[in-house]
Amino acid sequence: MPNATIVASYGRHFAVRTDEDGTTLSAVTRGKRGSLATGDRVRIGLLGSGQAVIDSAAPRRNEFKRSDAFRTKLIAANVDQAGIVIAADPPFSEELLLRVLLAAEAGDVPIALLVNKRDLVAARAAIEPRIAAYRALGYTVLDCAAGSAPDETRATLLPWLRGRTTLLLGESGMGKSTLVNCLVPDAQLRTQAISQALAAGRHTTTFTRLFRLPGDEGCIIDSPGFQNFGLDHLSESQRVHAMPEFRPLLGRCRFHNCSHGDEPGCAIRGAVEAGEIDVIRYRLFLRVAAESRAQARRLPGRG
Repeated sequence: MPNATIVASYGRHFAVRTDEDGTTLSAVTRGKRGSLATGDRVRIGLLGSGQAVIDSAAPRRNEFKRSDAFRTKLIAANVDQAGIVIAADPPFSEELLLRVLLAAEAGDVPIALLVNKRDLVAARAAIEPRIAAYRALGYTVLDCAAGSAPDETRATLLPWLRGRTTLLLGESGMGKSTLVNCLVPDAQLRTQAISQALAAGRHTTTFTRLFRLPGDEGCIIDSPGFQNFGLDHLSESQRVHAMPEFRPLLGRCRFHNCSHGDEPGCAIRGAVEAGEIDVIRYRLFLRVAAESRAQARRLPGRG
């Protein structure tokens, strides 16, 4: 049976690219197979006429997902790194940024901030203090302007992308689609071909798809824009450990089960009050944690 990579997924329909000759085939799973994602390595059986069946999947190196109380959405598998596209106009949501970073940290996926629309100079300057807070935490920050300066953007991003499989994420309005078209000039044509393979008809922007970069310099996995990003799959401990600024202080609170809110003797809150931890990220973390605890109380058997 040939080996292949899932290059797009839409519901229970998949497009796979064979290792042998790079052919893209429409594929379905055999039986009640567990969830698969773009980036999964699979073995397939050929059915003829561009059709295949997925017989088995190789173990994943990692996976990137989001979730709410009712379902988990696998976004991609086997990625080397991720980039979240943000911009100043319209203003990016720092809470959504935090949520994506928590998911990446918990999944052990290195992630960078791709600050798009740098040509909007005044708007870009206005968010620099927030961007600086993430630089200080060790996150890679790459400025680009995919719409107005595509050549410069490619020159900035290709050294970071080269030789890797990179997941691109971003909330709606940040210019991620423009960035993908900048990096993969024939992305729309490739998307139409994948859409036909998926039998997804006109739904050409609502599925995750994998593109090889020109010159085979690497791969990008483009995910649909989002307006919410649930973290229901993360435990309280995973969320706390996913905050890099918290890690050196864990275990130093007065109470071993400290929620890092209003408990006396909280080392993390003390660091916030001393100006050693960014107060905006801290407050957003508390909001995410409170939401998760409230959700656990609402659902029987949770918490």
